[in-house]
Amino acid sequence: MERGKHQHFYRKLHSLSGIIPVGVFMTVHLFVNYSATWGMDSYNKAANFMVNLPFKYFLELFVIFVPLLFHGIYGIFIARQAKNNIGSYTYLRNLKFFLQRITGLIAFVFIIWHVWETKVQVEFNGVEANYHLMANIVDNNLSLILYIIGILSCVYHFVNGIWTFLITWGITISPQSQKITQYISFGLFIALAFIGIRAILAFA
Repeated sequence: MERGKHQHFYRKLHSLSGIIPVGVFMTVHLFVNYSATWGMDSYNKAANFMVNLPFKYFLELFVIFVPLLFHGIYGIFIARQAKNNIGSYTYLRNLKFFLQRITGLIAFVFIIWHVWETKVQVEFNGVEANYHLMANIVDNNLSLILYIIGILSCVYHFVNGIWTFLITWGITISPQSQKITQYISFGLFIALAFIGIRAILAFA
């Protein structure tokens, strides 16, 4: 019983961490990248502002990386235990359940790669965090395609995570409320996916 309580707590914490702060940071990051659509100088100003935030390393460690690692690692544990409930739920709900796990794994690998290509290079190899850094990363078609897949996976995982978060935390209990938030989450997915893909194409 005690183990079950702990697991319930960790699952709720996992759900929360995917929204706040990980999902919020991802959304801010997408909007910062979207500034590249207005030109190189616009992106460099936005990136420079983010790089020079007060208490940057504290914020990166405790607001981004620790919650992200917890969400990603515990998410893998959940995914290994998960089974589609084909007999209990509709096809659409099971499809979303499956895609949530797959996109979570893709997103986790993509984020590690993205951090390696950007944060690690900036901090340890003296690369400047500017427009040219991202332009060089997506300079070939394979990298660009992988980035688009990664962005779409992150956005879907976050948006569908909002929908499941509202259910997990008892906010949307009725089928009607879940259907409404499902439509809202779909609209949010379209909006953030557009922002993310439009932004990465601005570097290509």
